Amino acid sequence: MFAPTMQRYGDLDYPTLAKRGFLLGLGLFALGALGEIVGHAAPGLLSGTIETILFDFEVIGVLVGLLAPLIFGIVLPLTE
Repeated sequence: MFAPTMQRYGDLDYPTLAKRGFLLGLGLFALGALGEIVGHAAPGLLSGTIETILFDFEVIGVLVGLLAPLIFGIVLPLTE
């Protein structure tokens, strides 16, 4: 009589995705920050392109670290 309810996004484990997304963002930020620290400690070690990539890692890491819990922890569970 009753049709089984289908989830909109399949079998996603939202808490795990939120935690892993945050840890991914934290890892990217830490990699970028550590590379910047090492690069500034040894002048001439890093080229301008590498410094730009490390800065991008920091920015993307902050964005991913903040947006992953928001999206996977709040928004997507509310849309089901």
